Amino acid sequence: MRVTIEKDFRFEAAQQLPGFPEGHKCRQLHGHSFEVRVAVEGEVDPATGILYDHARISRAVEPLLAELDHRFLNEIPGLENPTIESMARWFWERLVSLLPGLAQITICETSRVRCLYRGPTPSSARS
Repeated sequence: MRVTIEKDFRFEAAQQLPGFPEGHKCRQLHGHSFEVRVAVEGEVDPATGILYDHARISRAVEPLLAELDHRFLNEIPGLENPTIESMARWFWERLVSLLPGLAQITICETSRVRCLYRGPTPSSARS
């Protein structure tokens, strides 16, 4: 049986988006209560009846949250322009080797705005 497991995490952080035009509100210093959703997929182990121990996902994600929580994201290496798109890729790059079957990272900036990232496309993985 093939399944997808998702686990949600939260962190608070400040950011500025320097790529936005002068005068745009997102170019100004502001903050969000971000939600990160990590999805792994694969075959359920018939012996245990599960795909993943959820604690394994937490052990991989929590050190990353410690880097970001209550921080200014622009100061984090790799997040100098901390859009939700770049944050999704940032999490993916740090988790893909730790969580076999990683299928998707979702970054929610608000309850109505989110980015879903499923890893690099085959052409971008070669570059």
